[in-house]
Amino acid sequence: MAYKPPYVINTSILNKVATIMKMIGKFSSLNNLSSLPLLRRKNQIKSIHSSLAIENNQLSESQVKDIINGKLVIGPQKDILEVQNAIRVYEKIQDINPYTQKDLLKYHKLLMTSLVPDAGSYRKGQVGVFDDEKAIFMAPPADRVPSLINNLYDYLNYYDENIFIKSCVFHYEFEFIHPFSDGNGRMGRLFQTCLLAKEEALFYYLPVESIIRKKQQTYYEAISKSNLEGSSNVFIEFILDAIIETMNETLKQFNIDKESISVQAKKLLRIFEDGIPYTTLELMQKVNLKSRSSFKMHYLDPLLKAGMIEMTLPETPNSRNQRYVKK
Repeated sequence: MAYKPPYVINTSILNKVATIMKMIGKFSSLNNLSSLPLLRRKNQIKSIHSSLAIENNQLSESQVKDIINGKLVIGPQKDILEVQNAIRVYEKIQDINPYTQKDLLKYHKLLMTSLVPDAGSYRKGQVGVFDDEKAIFMAPPADRVPSLINNLYDYLNYYDENIFIKSCVFHYEFEFIHPFSDGNGRMGRLFQTCLLAKEEALFYYLPVESIIRKKQQTYYEAISKSNLEGSSNVFIEFILDAIIETMNETLKQFNIDKESISVQAKKLLRIFEDGIPYTTLELMQKVNLKSRSSFKMHYLDPLLKAGMIEMTLPETPNSRNQRYVKK
């Protein structure tokens, strides 16, 4: 029998899982999120910013966006480095195999490089969560970490359980074990996302971390209550609610972005062929329009703003050699 952490599946948990499954159906009936690069990019920025903000990173969401876009940002060097490392990890998120300890160590190293001396290795000392000098939680002794992590991965790989429940249990147990000297929170949230996304790819694009950030105190309380009860039930329900709220917000944003694209812009988008760059004049001819200003306002700019097309020379937008390609 595979190891099973302590929790009990109740009616409330089952109802939340059923709600998530219904909402996945709603996403399936729409265009795939991967076809909305701007929304996908916004959500990735939200994920990175929110997960780091929970760990007291002081950079704003706009500063995270600037770093992603290669712009100079003024701020604490540690905070900037945390964002740069997180960007490298999230760029590879679809390559992560959350079912292996090998990838757990590999991506912890990438996430925490130059931030802690033991990046990519399990901790050798005692750690805990403190409020000023008061200990809120003390993790298990370091010599127990390998066996506890082995048990957790035994559960993850061999225990037959609904993935929405299993990913929440993994997240909670991971935070309880606190296997690293630092970076446990961001790794737990990242690997739950990866577990969900291996089941339903749309979770790569859902910033659940942003809801956790909004309800950060409740997040910590759910962990604390689960610790006291010796069961992850409270935490499971909290995270399932956060997933549902994230899906609701993303559906709303999906519809807003979809409705904001004009009929003219949709017509122009259908003309683009993958990988082929077009000049403004070529595109104007294809939609039979002679007014450059009207074309720019009603056709070109909405697609650029929505992130559905991009410039080949973004640093010189008015270049005579400018071309546009479909993302």
